[in-house]
Amino acid sequence: MTRSGFEMMWCEENRTGGSQESEAPASAASAAAGVEPQSAAALGWASAWLVAAAAAAALLAGCRQETPLTFEPNLVHATKYRIGQGLPMDQTVDDASWVVREMFGTPDEPKIPAFDMLTEMEGPDYAEDLRSIVSLERLEQASGPADADGRGLYRKHCALCHGVSGDGRGATSAVLVPYPRDYRKGVFKFKSTPRGSKPVREDISKLIRNGIVGTAMNKIPELTDEDVEALTDYVIYLSWRGELERTLIDNAAFELDLEQGDRLIDPSFRGGTEEEQERFEEDWLYAEEDAASIAEAWLDAEDEVVEVPDPPADIPVADSYEEFLEIREGERAGELESSITRGQELFVGKIANCSKCHGEKGRGDGQTTDYDDWTKEWTTAIGIKPDDREALIPLLARGALPPINANPRNFEQGVFHGGATAEDLYLRITQGIDGSPMPAATFVEGKFEQQDVWHLINFVRSLRTAPLEESPGQTAPTGEATAQ
Repeated sequence: MTRSGFEMMWCEENRTGGSQESEAPASAASAAAGVEPQSAAALGWASAWLVAAAAAAALLAGCRQETPLTFEPNLVHATKYRIGQGLPMDQTVDDASWVVREMFGTPDEPKIPAFDMLTEMEGPDYAEDLRSIVSLERLEQASGPADADGRGLYRKHCALCHGVSGDGRGATSAVLVPYPRDYRKGVFKFKSTPRGSKPVREDISKLIRNGIVGTAMNKIPELTDEDVEALTDYVIYLSWRGELERTLIDNAAFELDLEQGDRLIDPSFRGGTEEEQERFEEDWLYAEEDAASIAEAWLDAEDEVVEVPDPPADIPVADSYEEFLEIREGERAGELESSITRGQELFVGKIANCSKCHGEKGRGDGQTTDYDDWTKEWTTAIGIKPDDREALIPLLARGALPPINANPRNFEQGVFHGGATAEDLYLRITQGIDGSPMPAATFVEGKFEQQDVWHLINFVRSLRTAPLEESPGQTAPTGEATAQ
């Protein structure tokens, strides 16, 4: 099949542009962070953006010539400091990109930080412990081109939505609701650890293995256990790398005098004069310490797993809706109905106050104008309203996706992204959902206690009116998303 002249011309012109399918020099990418679009018409708004993204994806699919990939710099994270604080960020973007490339390699040739300086200071065991959160062998299996022998798992199965850089900006991301996860923030929603902690490996591998019901992330039957473990390592790798890049940018914005030319690190100082080498090593050590701190958080997760207690003997709790219906029609129906009644009282009460967001009948029609943390950090956090079209243009032009509301779960649908077992629901209620408006429960002695969570679970299950249907994902014509 031959391509049209326009398609061939488009591919040729964009082969070395800033898309996720091509390589762009860091300096050119960061320069884009300081160039304002000429007008709103240059980008348009959500609908035009989605059409353009879909068209670009289709054209890219037809480009046959591949060039070596690089991880895209986090221009949105840098641009928010330029907008919010008026800081020059171009050099910082270049320097941060250089550091993470030195430590983590490229999409085709991944590396694990060597921690050479920390090894000298803390000993080899400390560095090996940090490096143990991922395996280079598994990273090799997950990285690389999708058609490479024994490699390419991530690009074959994940990059179309999550993007090569793990930034949630794959070719299809703009038309999915909810948007694919951006791993670079280091925040994961569905896990067995408290809000603010990293997930354990099994939390991630379970989602890869089973998919996330109600989203475009479907189960992939062909994945072996070995494949799942390799992809789990690669997600951690992308998150580790991306969070370090964000941390370096944060450090520069808050600790350096960027207007006076301060830099995170000057690569030209490596191997230079004695004074230059000393400065280089000092700055590199800071970067190693930041990378180590992120790795330690991943290692600590195993010790932070929340222990889910058994329900009290007098509260029947089901692990599925089918089991719930069986209890409701069985010998313990009276106990279940009493539990549902108590759960409803808590749900609409002022302490648990679930109805504030989910609505009194649990239809997700309470607070519906909120946003997730991924959106808030580059909008409301710097004084921009998510619906301010003009103000958003510089950020959308640098990779941000149009803001969509994080709507609370409609329990009538009976769909739970984080899992529908009693343990899953217990964790969502007691620990909240990281990165979303869903808070962790606050217990009050005598009014809302830990055992009351089981009553809430029973009430929530009782609200279901529709059969569970796995969805291949939704489009976003109304600009609304479901976050919980």
